[in-house]
Amino acid sequence: MRIEVTIAKTTVLPAGALDALAGELSRRINNTFPENDGAVTVRYAAANNLSVIGGAKEDKARITEILQETWESADDWFITD
Repeated sequence: MRIEVTIAKTTVLPAGALDALAGELSRRINNTFPENDGAVTVRYAAANNLSVIGGAKEDKARITEILQETWESADDWFITD
């Protein structure tokens, strides 16, 4: 299963946020879907979007929940210097 998260270019994020989000999201998704090969990509694009390629509809729903939880808990795992 391949997962791609795009974030609108107009969203201002601190330096390193995309890499940190990709890492944390990969960790959480791999905990839920251990058979996943860890292919999670986070990048800037024209709009916010989540693409799940090679997964069932239920998988996308659960990944959407994981993404929401990860985003909302950023204060816990994203550390800026």
